[in-house]
Amino acid sequence: MEIFDWTNIRIIDIVDIVLVAFLLYYLYKLVKGTVAINIFFGIVILLAIWQVTELLKMEMVRYVLRAFLGVGMIVLVVVFQPEIRKFLLVLGSANFRARKRLFKSLKFFSEETTSYTDIDAIVNACAKMATSRTGALIVIQRNNSLDFVKNTGDAMNVAVNQPIIESIFFKNSPLHDGAMIIEDNTITATRTILPVSNDRNIPQRFGLRHRAAIGITEKSDAVSLVVSEENGQLSYIKEGDFVLFEDIEELKNILEKDLS
Repeated sequence: MEIFDWTNIRIIDIVDIVLVAFLLYYLYKLVKGTVAINIFFGIVILLAIWQVTELLKMEMVRYVLRAFLGVGMIVLVVVFQPEIRKFLLVLGSANFRARKRLFKSLKFFSEETTSYTDIDAIVNACAKMATSRTGALIVIQRNNSLDFVKNTGDAMNVAVNQPIIESIFFKNSPLHDGAMIIEDNTITATRTILPVSNDRNIPQRFGLRHRAAIGITEKSDAVSLVVSEENGQLSYIKEGDFVLFEDIEELKNILEKDLS
C-alpha cells in the first residue's frame, strides 16, 4: 500500500502543509536564541521518531512515545510559557488593532474617543536627553494594560510635555530611576520596575535599561524608548525587537503609525 497518493492531493492539503510550516517557523523564531531552542529541537526529533514507529508499526516503542508525548504536553506549557504568552499576545494585539481599524472605518468610534499622544514632545525630549547622555526609559501603552508594572512605581497624573519628561529623568531628580509609563498622553507612573528580558541574542553592550525595555515589550504590546547613559544612543523597541530608524523625523513617523 502506498503511503502517499499524490494524485489525490487537494488545494486544501497544500494550504494545510503551508500553515503547519508557517506555525513551526514562527515557533522557531520565538525560541531562537533561548534555552528553549534545544527543547524545541528535541520535540521535533521525538515527533519524527514517533512517525517512523507509526509507519513501521513498532507497537511497543509507539506506545511508550505516545504516553510520553501525552504527559509531556503539560510540561511543554510550563517550559514554553514565555514563548506561548508572547505568541498569544502578538496574535491578540494584532486582531485588536485590526478590529479597531475596522470600527473606525465604519465610524463606530467618534473623533472624541480617538486617543492622542504628543509624539513630538516625547521624541524631542529623548533627542535632547541623548545629546546630554541622560539615561531614560519611557514605555508607551497601546492596547494591553500596564497596571502590573505601574504598581511597582510612583503614581502620577501629568499631561505629556517635553520639559516635564526632561525634568523627571534629570540625574539629580528623585524620579529619574526606573521607567516612565505614558497612557493616552498622560504620564501615569514613574520609577516603575520592568521585567527584564532573558534573550541571549541581546548584544552585551546593552545594559539592564535596554533589557527592561525589551522585557516589557515581550510581555505586552507596549512600545519603549530608551536613551543610553553611556553613549547617548536613542533606541526604539517594539515586540521585543529593536526598530531601526535613520533620524528623529522617521522615528516620529514610526511612532505615529504604531500608536494609531
